[in-house]
Amino acid sequence: MMNAQTEAGYDGNALAGPLSEVFAVEVTTAVGRCRGCGTSSQLATLRVYSLEPGLVGRCPGCEEVLVRIARTPHDLWLDLSGMSALQIQMSNGSATETGQ
Repeated sequence: MMNAQTEAGYDGNALAGPLSEVFAVEVTTAVGRCRGCGTSSQLATLRVYSLEPGLVGRCPGCEEVLVRIARTPHDLWLDLSGMSALQIQMSNGSATETGQ
């Protein structure tokens, strides 16, 4: 059940900053598959809620929690257990491949 603190949600683009600290690619365009209902969707389409101490991203199909991100003074905790898969598009012209 949602309360006043959780009802004002964001879209999945709110995950871009914290995830850019972990992944070297644009991860909001990655496609995650919900472990609960099987819906595959870009992370940018998740409903994101800011709950201390971090962020929670919910499936647009069934509202199950797909991703949790929490920050401590020295660490970033990333929980992707709500996903059965995460597909990340790798560009054909990455810096590694082009020698830059």
